Amino acid sequence: MKHLKTFQKKKMLVMVLLIAGMLVFLAGRLVWIMIFQSEFYGQKAEDLHERERSIKAARDEILDRNGVVLAANQSVCTVSVIHAQIEDEEAVIRMLSEELELPEETVRERVEKVSSIERIRTNIPVETGDAILAYRLAGVKVDVDYRRYYPYDELASKVLGFAGSDNQGILGLEARYEEYLAGTDGKILTLTDASGIEIAAAGERRQEPVNGNNLVLSLDYNIQAYAQQAAETVMEEKEAEAVSIILMNPKDGEILAMANVPKYNLNDPYTLNTETEEDLGEEETMELLNQMWRNPSINDTYEPGSIFKIITTAAALEEDLVSLEESFYCPGYKMVEDRRIRCHKTAGHGAETFTEAIMNSCNPVFIELGLRLGADTFYRYFEQFGLLEKTGADLPGEASTIMHAQDAIGQVELATISFGQSFQITPLQLITTVSSLINGGTRVTPHLGVRVENADGETVETFSYEEGERLVSEETSETLQYLLEKVVSEGTGKNGAVEGYDVGGKTATSQTLPRSENKYISSFLAFAPADDPEVIGLVVIYDPQGTYYGGTIAAPVMQDIFEMVLPYLGIPQADESAAEEQLQ
Repeated sequence: MKHLKTFQKKKMLVMVLLIAGMLVFLAGRLVWIMIFQSEFYGQKAEDLHERERSIKAARDEILDRNGVVLAANQSVCTVSVIHAQIEDEEAVIRMLSEELELPEETVRERVEKVSSIERIRTNIPVETGDAILAYRLAGVKVDVDYRRYYPYDELASKVLGFAGSDNQGILGLEARYEEYLAGTDGKILTLTDASGIEIAAAGERRQEPVNGNNLVLSLDYNIQAYAQQAAETVMEEKEAEAVSIILMNPKDGEILAMANVPKYNLNDPYTLNTETEEDLGEEETMELLNQMWRNPSINDTYEPGSIFKIITTAAALEEDLVSLEESFYCPGYKMVEDRRIRCHKTAGHGAETFTEAIMNSCNPVFIELGLRLGADTFYRYFEQFGLLEKTGADLPGEASTIMHAQDAIGQVELATISFGQSFQITPLQLITTVSSLINGGTRVTPHLGVRVENADGETVETFSYEEGERLVSEETSETLQYLLEKVVSEGTGKNGAVEGYDVGGKTATSQTLPRSENKYISSFLAFAPADDPEVIGLVVIYDPQGTYYGGTIAAPVMQDIFEMVLPYLGIPQADESAAEEQLQ
């Protein structure tokens, strides 16, 4: 009995000590939380009763080379409701349905939803937001927001791209330069009680948004507008499927204009630009929108046709396989293995020098050059000229060249490659490669982005682009300038001549696949001045109706553009240049 009492006393003592220990621990923990962790847990408690509303940062502007605003912002409003704060649901529903022009059922569903904050509608005019605020209905919030706005609607639509409802870049330059254009959103933080009602005495905390930066392009609004107008005109006149026009500086790769039609309205990018059946499904509509948004200058490939003879000529000159006065004979075709490959002049050009052959755009002569080069050497020049790689342009979705595998190039393939058929490249790849051959012989990187500026116009970052290695000798480049000036002054490119200027260029007419459909692509490439190119342009007309020869329908388009662009850029006429040289 005595031992039992002793055991019970010890047990009681242990329990007392345990309870005391726990009390000491809890007291210490409470002191730790209240003194040393008070800020942390205070913030936690505050967060539980803090409601957050976003303050959109302004997406900054896209400017042309002269400061013309191509993409800007419009102030709009976002309307939301806070369920716990609404005092008269029916009044809120009626008002929002009327002011926002939404079905009452839609508004009711959102207003009655039990959530911390429910968005009713975004991108509404500021005037509508002000009208809603004037009702002073509890639980209704109107916040200032921004919507992307394009002052010129359709101008350079397939280049600029557009931003979505969340103000994030989706396509084109808007997507490519997202990190520079987009800002950092701010926040409005308000305290609420346990039932979600805002505590008026607590006020609100704001984290101010940080706006993005302005993007300055090499694009020139005036040149772009003129090129786009020229594209629209020839598309309508020739009932063509599409037209693409690119103008750039061949010395540094700066793109001055990239016009593609059909175009679309950047302020309404989800409306199709063609008439379609009303019962299109979501999948079919999305497919048509994707086609509408595509930029064929960079996203699509085509057979370049006779403009590619410039590349064949450059390779042959570099290999010393032809001289300008070498004699050839064109009977109107050339036999390659068992294939009779025709010249565009089926009666033949007869006897001609190489200079005359390029002026005449004679297929048999260029087939001969291709055969002289051979598959391995020609393929090596494809690699050397960068034709098997992307240009590195600062536009998303650049397509790659579609080319035969080297070991699959037989004599017939070699023959057709030599005059620009049986493989495909993008228009931008073609004009970039030719630029690199006629600018003295060095590869350039085509681009639109020049620099980033802050709101005060101060330069934040200047973009640099890789300067390619030498592609051909200066002698070869000068020879190409001479030959291509002859094409325009005396050959198939006469319709691209510009009075007072020495223009170099090359025409092309290629047939699309399948050949049986008899569809053609007409094109013309030109540059000026011929002996020191400062601007180069390419016109591509897809499936023109009626006459389809590049020299007949594409060359006059570039002639018209150059008649405006050359004086606009301050490029002196040939006689003025000669007079200046004499004075020096």
